[in-house]
Amino acid sequence: MDENNTILTEINGQTGIITMNRLSEMNAVNLEMLNEIAYQMQTWEYDDNIRCIILRGSEAAFAAGVDMKALAQEVSQQSLALKAWQDEFNKIVNCSKPVIVAISGYALGLGCDLAMAGDIILASESAQIGYPELSIGLIPSFGGCSRLMKRIGKAKTMEVILTGRALSAEEASLCGLISRVVPLSDLFNEALRVAQRIESLPYQAVLQAKETLRQVENMNLQNGLELELKSCRLSMNTRDFYDILENFK
Repeated sequence: MDENNTILTEINGQTGIITMNRLSEMNAVNLEMLNEIAYQMQTWEYDDNIRCIILRGSEAAFAAGVDMKALAQEVSQQSLALKAWQDEFNKIVNCSKPVIVAISGYALGLGCDLAMAGDIILASESAQIGYPELSIGLIPSFGGCSRLMKRIGKAKTMEVILTGRALSAEEASLCGLISRVVPLSDLFNEALRVAQRIESLPYQAVLQAKETLRQVENMNLQNGLELELKSCRLSMNTRDFYDILENFK
């Protein structure tokens, strides 16, 4: 692991672990970090030995928003390429393997977007989750409006975006933004336990389930039910399913 990289990576069993590594900047996100996270996730996409991915920050900050120094420099040099940022971010969103996010401390702005790009979000009691963009004259542009609205509804999203008030871990759990709250001392170990539970399940069924869930989120009920049935039929044609059926004969 190169300590100079914006991320650190390791593998535990069949789980790839990405740790954001800009500690002196509270893991503020720049384009280089987005690129490194996206590249690593895409690398593991093609590695059948990796079945889950964990994304985490430090105890003090998961990611405290966009790197304002980098943003100011790009704007001053008229080199800001928002599409390049979004392209890298979308590679993270589109990862086909289950992504478990472990949040401690600040998960603000683009940091919150990164968390929502995952599938299962675990947060310590110290987590502070929100969007302070309006305080610098910007609005969220990586999902803070649209994805947050789908997650927690109009009323709560309006409050979070328009006031900039960060949600506590407890409040984020109550409104469905995160999966659950975990003691800080056990946060990473619990993320590993969740990953190991997923790893133990039939691999193709896990991938099929994630893809189905992603698609039905944006469908009406009838279309979602039809896709669910189609996906179930596909899973019945896998070797894993046939092997398990043998145990019942």
